[in-house]
Amino acid sequence: MPPDVGERQREIVMGWLRKNLLLVLTIGSVVLGAILGFAFRPLNLTPQSVMYIAFPGELLMHMLKMMILPLIMSSLISGLSQLDARQSGKLGSLAVTYYVFTTVVAVITGIFLVLVIHPGDPTIKEDLGTGTEGKTVSTVDTLLDLLRNMFPENIVQATFQQVQTKYITVRPKIVKNNDTATLAALNNGTLDYVKASVEYTSGMNVLGIIVFCIGVGISLSQLGAEASVMVQFFVIMDKVIMKLVMTVMWYSPFGILCLIMGKILEIHDLADTARMLAMYMVTVLTGLAVHSLISLPLIYFLCTKKNPYKFMRGMVQAWITALGTASSSATLPITFNCLEENLGVDRRVTRFVLPVGATINMDGTALYEAVAAIFIAQMNGVHLSFGQVVTVSLTATLASIGAASVPSAGLVTMLLVLTAVGLPVKDVSLIVAVDWLLDRIRTSINVLGDAFGAGIVYHYVKDDLAAHDRVAATVRTTSITVLDEKRPLAVYSSLPTDEKNLN
Repeated sequence: MPPDVGERQREIVMGWLRKNLLLVLTIGSVVLGAILGFAFRPLNLTPQSVMYIAFPGELLMHMLKMMILPLIMSSLISGLSQLDARQSGKLGSLAVTYYVFTTVVAVITGIFLVLVIHPGDPTIKEDLGTGTEGKTVSTVDTLLDLLRNMFPENIVQATFQQVQTKYITVRPKIVKNNDTATLAALNNGTLDYVKASVEYTSGMNVLGIIVFCIGVGISLSQLGAEASVMVQFFVIMDKVIMKLVMTVMWYSPFGILCLIMGKILEIHDLADTARMLAMYMVTVLTGLAVHSLISLPLIYFLCTKKNPYKFMRGMVQAWITALGTASSSATLPITFNCLEENLGVDRRVTRFVLPVGATINMDGTALYEAVAAIFIAQMNGVHLSFGQVVTVSLTATLASIGAASVPSAGLVTMLLVLTAVGLPVKDVSLIVAVDWLLDRIRTSINVLGDAFGAGIVYHYVKDDLAAHDRVAATVRTTSITVLDEKRPLAVYSSLPTDEKNLN
């Protein structure tokens, strides 16, 4: 091989490595974290030592979660304020249609596989134990909480608390005709009754913040030039947050390595649990693979006539980060960067579609909940009728929308799905042992689904955005060139620099 050809190939390889260094480091961190985690397991480290090992990963989660609130607010408001009402409506309708359709497809895929493979075996329940008691969950109450959280009474409180219905036992304090029988019934709790109580629990109300920011963004777009200063503020704030995110991204490989190591070291009876729940894991993983490698790419291809796997290649960084953090909200900044820098999706689309998708589009979670519910039914020897299977599918779809985009949120909403078909909620504890792994994988599928949604929406609105930009540029040029005696020079000198240059 001539020296110049070899040198050119080395330059190409080095150029690729420089461009994709962060991606290579992130993939390497996941692999190395898994290897080191399994290598250190025979040492039987103390919980304190495991905590120290996982601490750098905990810091990474703190850094990423710190960015969520300012990023969602700045990205949504800046994106929507630069669109007119018609474009915002088209973006929203396309995004919601995609979210609902892909979630239903995921649920149907999961139900089909769990009924065909039939991983549930009653002996598994005997081996793993009966678990702990769960709490009563009502489907109606959960849906009402979803609506309450969409419209928080205090937007500041929504940044750290959300509404949740809880049931409390109330004992009557005053009883008339206090005879002996009544007093005895009062003392032994016979007269106690259960009352629904709406309480605030810790955790960011992302849905309420998104609804508020959508309203502010659309209102700013309707105000036009009058709101230009405020729009510019949120645009600059968005750029500042993304600059901070890029700094955090260079720390993420080390943090992800520690997260993976710590999680593997925390698991006690890894081999036995995996053996007993092997078919359940195979069913969930097969469903997630079918949805991510066949269903979503097929939908993307049919909508855009473009290669979906080339699109997926540009999302590898976000997919690996979701695998490490198990949180689609924490992965949001990296998803923004992959779509805008690697795939060229307009930031006005990503700034609207992704925050909403990270909150309500949970394909992986919906599939997982449908499989887990029917798996628990099979373990209890319960045969679900067609109507009950339909109930599982609908409830899993709604529950995934209400699931917070944080680690292990799927386990909480699982209670809703089990209650809907009368299955014991305490059996959720049977699948907790393998949830740490499935949670990471289904979160990465959630992120991939959000990204495909942004790509599809951008395909349908890019011509409208280009036309809007041409009209806006024409209006700015006309407003600057048409200068006469009635317009003081001071007004012209106060215009932004980019508008002066258009003249």
